[in-house]
Order: sequence, then structure tokens, then C-alpha cells
Amino acid sequence: MKKLKIVLLVIVAGLVTAFTKSNPDGYEIGSIATDFSLKNVDNKKVSLKDYKDAKGFIVIFTCNHCPYAVAYEDRIIELDKKYKKLGYPVIAINPNNPEIQKDDSFDKMKVRAKEKGFTFPYLFDDGQKIYPQYGATKTPHVYVLQKTNRGNVVQYIGAIDDNHSDETAVKAKYVENAVDELLSGKAVTTKTTKAIGCSIKA
Repeated sequence: MKKLKIVLLVIVAGLVTAFTKSNPDGYEIGSIATDFSLKNVDNKKVSLKDYKDAKGFIVIFTCNHCPYAVAYEDRIIELDKKYKKLGYPVIAINPNNPEIQKDDSFDKMKVRAKEKGFTFPYLFDDGQKIYPQYGATKTPHVYVLQKTNRGNVVQYIGAIDDNHSDETAVKAKYVENAVDELLSGKAVTTKTTKAIGCSIKA
């Protein structure tokens, strides 16, 4: 009887761990991110494998309507301008279901990309198949991937920086720091942070 109780306690502990794990169905640091083929606002399909010379990617789940996402748009453009030439382009993906949030329709994505002069692909997660693989829960939610012989390794997950409302008050530039460290051949110091933004509309 005592042995049975111990076995049951072990099972319960395992279940608790499984269900309290962050992003149980998504990527963790060290995961290999699978590629995708998603439609860009120019109506062409984009995959990570298209970027032959890339050293990695800054994958950002974002959208049109969310005030947090809107507040970060200029910073996302600057990230792409700075790091694309260094081998880490931004790949933006809209994960929202336009039937629930009409402002995030593909047609409105085209309008927003043109209005803001996006320098990066702005892809539509049609059928919402990609964001669950990553485990994204917010817009914006960032995944820094490093291209290796094993595949695209997840090296950072979380927020862009530590102040969504006031760029001038930012003290920690999480994504920039992560990419700079990878470019210098170092391990990423801050590997995960809490993504702050709107919930993804499934």
C-alpha cells in the first residue's frame, strides 16, 4: 500500500509539472524551430530557407490592432534595418484570426505595411498553424533563432525590451543584446523574458 501511495505521488507530481510548465506545447531555449511557408503582404510565400545567407532570424508575432504591437512598430523596423545586414533579418507574423479581430485581416495587413513602410516580411499565419508551434501567446512575442548545422536553434524568447510605452525610458534591450551576443560568438545572457502585449485572438 505504501509503495502504491509513492507511485501515485510521483504520477501526480509529474502531471503538475507538465501542466505548470511555461508554453508546454511551444518551443523552449535550445529547441529546433521548424520552417514554414506563409503568405507575405506582397502575396508571395516566404520561408526561412529562402534566406541562404542569414545567420539567424528575429521572428516576431505581431499584428495591426494591438496597441502594444503598434507601439513597437518603429522599433521593429529599426531592428530589421540594423540586423538584416548583419545576418539577422526580422520576420513578422500575424497570428490572429481575422474572423475574431477584423482589423487583422490580410487586406488590412497590406495597408498597415504600406502605411508604416515595413522593411521586413509581414506574414499571415493562415489557419493559425505556426504560432502554436512556437508557443506564442502575445503580440508582440519574439523568438531569436540562430542558424546552425542542426537547424534554427531558439536562443531567446520574450519581449523586445523592458518598456513598451516609452522608448526613451528603455533600460534593457533584450532582443538587441541577444543578437549582439550571438554575433560575437557568445552565449545569450538573458534567454527568456515575459512577453507583454495583447493575447492572440484564436
